[in-house]
Amino acid sequence: MHEMALCRSIIELCREQAERQGFRTVKTVRLAIGALSHVEPQALEFGFDAASRGTIAEGAVLEIERPPGQAFCMVCEATVPLAQRFDPCPRCAGHQLIVTGGEEMRVKDLEVE
Repeated sequence: MHEMALCRSIIELCREQAERQGFRTVKTVRLAIGALSHVEPQALEFGFDAASRGTIAEGAVLEIERPPGQAFCMVCEATVPLAQRFDPCPRCAGHQLIVTGGEEMRVKDLEVE
């Protein structure tokens, strides 16, 4: 489960920021996890709860935004929504798509004390 590795990285980022900025507790972690990122939000939530025990982020709330998939179609030259990788263009049914959104995995911000 690669979500557990992601959770450990998030906890490490919290620890590093606490050292730099001098806070003691993380109350909320806000993430942007794109719909095309291959990350399962429920597994991430479960893993975060387990990984944060005994750390600066223990008990923190994990808030996850799911930016939708988006692509540029080289056939019809339009930016279109993309529900899944390898789906055809919803406008022209072409398959020459360049993903332009929905792949991100980032910590947006932390609410701390």
